[in-house]
Amino acid sequence: MSENNPLAGFDLNSLLETAQAMQSQMAEAQEAQAATVVTGSSGGGKVEIDAQGDGTFLAVRISADVVDPDDVDMLSDLVLAALRDTAGQLAELQQEAMGGMELGGMEMGGMDLGGLGGMLGGG
Repeated sequence: MSENNPLAGFDLNSLLETAQAMQSQMAEAQEAQAATVVTGSSGGGKVEIDAQGDGTFLAVRISADVVDPDDVDMLSDLVLAALRDTAGQLAELQQEAMGGMELGGMEMGGMDLGGLGGMLGGG
């Protein structure tokens, strides 16, 4: 009867241990990410924005030579470009933090589920 049971021989305790280790690794990665500060910039560094890895913005620096009362649109464009650069760096930071996780045959980056994939109908 165990021939018809797709879970025959499946080690549930091992899966639970792997899940707990994964949870711990994710918490560590999130803490490290939150503690990291990235700086986005535009205009060759004339506008800079600092943000923590958790998305909290910390500072905006604008060089005096880009502040032209007759061209506020240019300054707005520079600030927006710096924000986008910062957001891109935050996304990269998150990808790096989560991309390297590998636990007991289960790799998070490429979603290699090891033997579990075969049980679910994969190869």
